[in-house]
Amino acid sequence: MSTDDREIEIYGPPAFDPGDKVRARKHIRNDGTVPGCEVGEFVVRKGEVGYIRDIGTFLNQFYIYAVEFVDSRSIVGMRKDELDSLEKETAK
Repeated sequence: MSTDDREIEIYGPPAFDPGDKVRARKHIRNDGTVPGCEVGEFVVRKGEVGYIRDIGTFLNQFYIYAVEFVDSRSIVGMRKDELDSLEKETAK
């Protein structure tokens, strides 16, 4: 049972698939998990475009998307609410 009152996200399908083009909805700072950057340093800027590289889980409850951001040369784990899909935009 979850200690969090949010839904257990992994009961449903992931919001994104590997290869999907996405945009960061907010600035992301290094929490100590990005090598080569100081803790607190920006690793992704709001609006930066990247591609879903892999999908994992956290606490058997949430999907974590490994997103490769080409401009900042970083791979960052992000939640679905931190990303917007650009797949529909590119299909136009």
